[in-house]
Amino acid sequence: MTLEEGKQRFIQSWGTLGSNWGINRTMAQIHALLLIAPQSMCAEDIRTELNISMGNANMNLRALIDWGLVYKELKPGERKEYFVAEKDMWVVIRQIITHRKKKELEPMIRVLDEVAGVQEVCTESEEFCKVVRDLQLFSNKADSALDTLVRSDSNWFVGTFMKMIK
Repeated sequence: MTLEEGKQRFIQSWGTLGSNWGINRTMAQIHALLLIAPQSMCAEDIRTELNISMGNANMNLRALIDWGLVYKELKPGERKEYFVAEKDMWVVIRQIITHRKKKELEPMIRVLDEVAGVQEVCTESEEFCKVVRDLQLFSNKADSALDTLVRSDSNWFVGTFMKMIK
């Protein structure tokens, strides 16, 4: 496999994986391109490399900046904006976890807290409340575990993971 074939395969696969993270395919492909780029790239270079519109490139670059996965890099004497991906995979994983938690887990916890006020007055309401309590317990434990993971450093995580798989 040539370098170009490997790059294309990586970019396409990262784009597919990104959909599972809750981001669109193009956003993930831009991230992948910047991850493997040896130096920062301007929006025009990204547009050309991925064969996307300039508007699509700019919109997704802004979203990647909001996620903390991409940063602007200023080059003296250049009017163009250049972009570089965060290359520390531990930081990338933590950023993804943080955003997914805000987008998915925290809203669910809020809803569960709201519906936990249902009165147990019949068999149906008792079953409803039991399921809500179970989901609250699981969701709160997941929230706590994710908070611990985000606050931890990579050495702690790798050490703990290795202990788990032994």
